[in-house]
Amino acid sequence: MKYARIFLLIALAGISAILLSACGTTGSRALPAYEPPLAKSDFQTVRTTAYTHTESDHVQFTNHNALGGELQAAGRPIHRAENTRLPLEIEGDLRIASYTPPSQPFSIKDDEPKPAVRKATRATTTITTTTTRTVKVVGGKRVVVKGKLQPPKIGSAAADWSRWPMGTTFRLLSTGQIYRVDDYGWALAGRNTVDLYMATQAEMNAWGAREEPIQILKWGDSEESLRFLQRHQDYKHIRRMVLELQGNEEAAAQLQ
Repeated sequence: MKYARIFLLIALAGISAILLSACGTTGSRALPAYEPPLAKSDFQTVRTTAYTHTESDHVQFTNHNALGGELQAAGRPIHRAENTRLPLEIEGDLRIASYTPPSQPFSIKDDEPKPAVRKATRATTTITTTTTRTVKVVGGKRVVVKGKLQPPKIGSAAADWSRWPMGTTFRLLSTGQIYRVDDYGWALAGRNTVDLYMATQAEMNAWGAREEPIQILKWGDSEESLRFLQRHQDYKHIRRMVLELQGNEEAAAQLQ
């Protein structure tokens, strides 16, 4: 009985060592080679890979992201001419700007101060939507019935939060699909790679690894990302992201 307990303790210690090594709390697993971050821009060309929740290194997290929410697959690709390198218009409401016009010719009282005139300008936003079309037969004729416009489904993406803070939302210009950064991973720390969530293994394999032009629709909050990550610095890949968010890129690069 005594030897059985000793054997059990040794086995448990071995399992614990494996788990700690996998999550980065021991020094046996090296971080990926560090890459200098890309310049922050609304248009970037990035290395993209794909993952799914049934992979061996994600099974323990089931189908949930780093924030505890459920991983989401993006909507279907939209291969249209509008998926080009065009700037997204600024989102906003009716904006009021103060404007003083120049003196008009032949004014009777040019020497008197002119009242300020408030000129209204409107800023709009462009949102890609999808339309559901159903073909019906009416009176022997085929009629296409357009359904209600639906906003695009936003997929989950994993990345280094010091480069793409959580909440960063971007569009793949080649497909029109929209993703939001809500996850991270060991192999992404210190790398210019964005990992796109796919619902199935087949979709993940079909995507593979690609250099993709993306348009940033909204940058996430770096300070909020830092506050979240600081609670989990026992893991080396998280520690590297924290160092870079704090502006210490040299220490982040040296961490292995």
